[in-house]
Amino acid sequence: MSTPTKIAIVTGAGSGIGKAVAVALLKEGYAVALSGRRQEPLEQAAHEGAAAKSSSLVVPTDVTDPDSVTRLFKKTQETFGRLDLLFNNAGINVPGVPIDELSVEQWRSVVDVNLTGAFLCTRQAFALMKNQTPRGGRIINNGSISAYVPRPNSAPYTATKHAITGLTKSTSLDGRRHDIACGQIDIGNAATEMTVRMAQGVPQANGEVVVEPLLDIDHVARAVVYMAGLPLEANVQFMTVMATKMPFIGRG
Repeated sequence: MSTPTKIAIVTGAGSGIGKAVAVALLKEGYAVALSGRRQEPLEQAAHEGAAAKSSSLVVPTDVTDPDSVTRLFKKTQETFGRLDLLFNNAGINVPGVPIDELSVEQWRSVVDVNLTGAFLCTRQAFALMKNQTPRGGRIINNGSISAYVPRPNSAPYTATKHAITGLTKSTSLDGRRHDIACGQIDIGNAATEMTVRMAQGVPQANGEVVVEPLLDIDHVARAVVYMAGLPLEANVQFMTVMATKMPFIGRG
């Protein structure tokens, strides 16, 4: 008897970590709903992950909009019948400035995407997973090493990533009786569009500007695939994947 295809939703799937994970899941045989704000990059990611035994669904989505998120999960359920995995990945940042120079609009934009967006998707996934047959599923949140220690001038991003850890723990606890597992992957310096600046040097806590090493994004995708592939009786609660020589241990 063949193993049933697992169904996944990946947010922020048009670029960076989200794209790498969506492609890796497709190549692993998952059916994947790719969500993000722009259709064309989502279509490209789906094409790159195309394989004989996998299928994809492109759903342009604004994770800050409850109605848009509801449509994403409804369309996924209508297309594939269930949901086994949500990778909460969509996230943004704003230019690093001292906290007193940060605008309220900048603060809210980061909180809306990184935290409220993850909550809206978790809420929909939770409702679907606890009521489907077979019951249950897995949610993996993309945290960050900023969930543990901040970079200079990073209040909105750091605050939301600390909050994601709280969301992960609450979802893990509340999901127990519904066979819903929730874990978090904390990534340090994966080579994406957001980390290109690190090759030119970024500010450190002591005031220096230092070039930081980057991590091949494929290692991150493989780590998420591993977490996703566990049976629901097992869970990676937290995993840190980082460039070995980046200044994380001892930062601050």
